[in-house]
Amino acid sequence: MNRCPITYELCGTNKYSEKGLRMIAPKLTYLNDLPYTAVELRQEAANRAKKLSIQGVQPKLSAAISIVDQEFKIVDQFGTYIIKPQNDLFPQLPENEDVTMRMAKVFGLEVPFHGMVYAKDGSLSYFIKRFDRYGKGKKLATEDFAQLTGNTRDTKYRFTMEKLIPVLDEYCSFPAIEKADFFKRILFCYVTGNEDMHLKNFSLITKNGKTTLTPVYDFLSSTIAIKNPEEEIALTLKGKKSNLKAADFVDYYAKDRLQLNEKTIATILQQMQQLIPKWKELLEISFLSVDMKEKYLNLLENKTQMFQ
Repeated sequence: MNRCPITYELCGTNKYSEKGLRMIAPKLTYLNDLPYTAVELRQEAANRAKKLSIQGVQPKLSAAISIVDQEFKIVDQFGTYIIKPQNDLFPQLPENEDVTMRMAKVFGLEVPFHGMVYAKDGSLSYFIKRFDRYGKGKKLATEDFAQLTGNTRDTKYRFTMEKLIPVLDEYCSFPAIEKADFFKRILFCYVTGNEDMHLKNFSLITKNGKTTLTPVYDFLSSTIAIKNPEEEIALTLKGKKSNLKAADFVDYYAKDRLQLNEKTIATILQQMQQLIPKWKELLEISFLSVDMKEKYLNLLENKTQMFQ
């Protein structure tokens, strides 16, 4: 019995569920494999890197869905999806990112439509719909925190969590709302072992005259992908990147720095504890290997216990 890599529903002998295909496009009745192997996809990403606006450590490709050919087409322009193939350095990143993003959605964070698609060698690639595109080639105003703070790709780790708060105050239409959302993101990244949330992984978007945090992206458990990571977070909090305590996040950052009220903080923490069984359920039915699932479940257990 197969499980759909778009919905996680059981789909018999099919690769995808009907619901999953319709989520990509209402008229899609089948989805062909990507006409590349994982190795070829990485090579394509390297070949096209200079032409695309998508950058980062993970190989990425721009794609658009073709209803006629019933497949994702790799494109240089007007792509509405980003595709990330298997990584040759870190195992199972597509499966890792996909389930982590599902966990984020359950937590109430805004998550773009995403899923996984098979390549011709049977490997899975992660896809996510671009939230900064609409119409044909039209782009919403989006800036990451590196741009907003005058930093570059080379200096994206040289910043502090405390210095992010004035960015929210200055640019967001309703800073108080965004600060609560931001705390949820920081908390979620910590308990899921995402220690690579640097300045370019947070962005603001302006839509319909309102500036807010963008939907989340690049959420995955880097801890289970990297053996024995030295740090727990990418940007320093209270002058440190490891040996963090619950009080550093709750009392120091949420209460004293973000100035969230106690009711808001308590609600977020309570919600997290209530969702742990659902997160574990998602991990159990995810496409991660048994070994990776065990690592992720143990990590989640240890991190969330800190906040009880």
